[in-house]
Amino acid sequence: MEILRKYLAETAGQELNTEMLTFTANVDAVAKKSPAIARAIVKELVDQRSYVKLIASENYCSPAVQSAMGNLLTDKYAEGYVGNRFYAGCDNVDDIEALACEEARKLFGAEHAYVQPHSGADANMVAFWAILRKKVQAPIMERLGQTNLLNLSNEEWEEIRIALGNQKMLGMDLFCGGHLTHGYRHNVSGQMFDAHYYYVDKETGMLDYENIRKRLHEVKPLIFLVGFSAYTRNIDYSILRQYADEVGAVMMVDMAHFAGLIAGGALSGKYNPVSYADVVTSTTHKTLRGPRGGLVLCTEEYAEYVDKGCPHVIGGPLPHVMAAKAIAFKEAGTDEFKTYAHKIIENSQHLAAALVDKGLDVQTGGTDNHIVLVSVHGLGITGKQAEFALRDCGITLNRNAMPYDPLGPWYTAGLRFGTAAVTTLGMGKAEMEEIADIMATVLRGITPKLTKSGAKSKANYVLGEAMQAACLGRVKAVLDRFVLYPAIDVEFFARALEE
Repeated sequence: MEILRKYLAETAGQELNTEMLTFTANVDAVAKKSPAIARAIVKELVDQRSYVKLIASENYCSPAVQSAMGNLLTDKYAEGYVGNRFYAGCDNVDDIEALACEEARKLFGAEHAYVQPHSGADANMVAFWAILRKKVQAPIMERLGQTNLLNLSNEEWEEIRIALGNQKMLGMDLFCGGHLTHGYRHNVSGQMFDAHYYYVDKETGMLDYENIRKRLHEVKPLIFLVGFSAYTRNIDYSILRQYADEVGAVMMVDMAHFAGLIAGGALSGKYNPVSYADVVTSTTHKTLRGPRGGLVLCTEEYAEYVDKGCPHVIGGPLPHVMAAKAIAFKEAGTDEFKTYAHKIIENSQHLAAALVDKGLDVQTGGTDNHIVLVSVHGLGITGKQAEFALRDCGITLNRNAMPYDPLGPWYTAGLRFGTAAVTTLGMGKAEMEEIADIMATVLRGITPKLTKSGAKSKANYVLGEAMQAACLGRVKAVLDRFVLYPAIDVEFFARALEE
């Protein structure tokens, strides 16, 4: 029997649960083509209900956001931007994109918004090239008396190519909390720029503003890139704006991790980069709680260059994802979201404080945002062992390099985790204290296996079965009180997909 027909038969005469009905219809459509994929989708829901999600870059988006992505908008090519498309028939996409841009501008108080990037990495590439074209290419074109690149001679084009590829960028070092796209040598950003870095203090783990100022004056970069993927303290953007102006650098901020905290007003004033930066990039799926995608905000000075992300960096945008972004931006403008954003920080601070009380090495001693960093090196284990052991005990997070990490980026000496997803579920201080106690129990219960040479393995470990079972039981007790998408009856699908 078809899954949807079975569900309707079982619920005949009852008031329909719209979330369950929508999910059932989607799974039913997939199952007709591939039962294996349908089972994997349902299994993913089961898994996400079975583990405490502490991955700092993940969240749970609303059913409305999900529904906006799963429709026929995906079939439409819309290269270009609103009112300037390379394809006919984009009237409805124009309406959607214009609305998404309007919602983003209103939400963040930005002069201009561009919602086409498929990811944060794409958003950064769009921003990089917008700045390069505005600050490097445009002046050369003006000097040459040209407005069209296709009219340049080979020699003139070579001059521009060389100039574009010979610019400096100063960003936060990856191993001090920066991001791959901030000049890391194994990333295209580190290969297209002469990349330089600033660092956190070895003792405090915090940014040293005077050191950043010194680095800016030493490097004199075109782009001064601020932002992080693993840093726990607020950044004063008003000071960094002054420093950027001293050397004539374009100030770009990557707020992918904390955009939701900005949108919800939990970080404001000098801690809100939109008020100070020339260009701001973000993802839309972390603390912002939207679909997987990217976003660029900028001043009017850079608007025409940012809008040319296609054809310069990306191809066709994803209309269905832009629709989902519009929904997410609208959700983020509500009072409920403001409460949520403040609660994220409260929960991360409660979690960090509880871990400190358990004697764990919390980097910088706490947090100002949604991220908590813990070094496990002093426990005689690696971040990889800790990550996998915690997963075995019902907690999902990721290992992360600590500043000046002695174990490098693969095994690592630490863990990164965040509270955005558990806050979405409604958890609070009591749950943060329980989770911290479970984590401390697991981390202290890990015994590294020995290699053939008798050395401690960096990857393999042993957990006590009784301890593991007890921790899994405690995790289940927490999650049973905070069920993900509670309107969806997973047991129904378990039965239906086996028939």
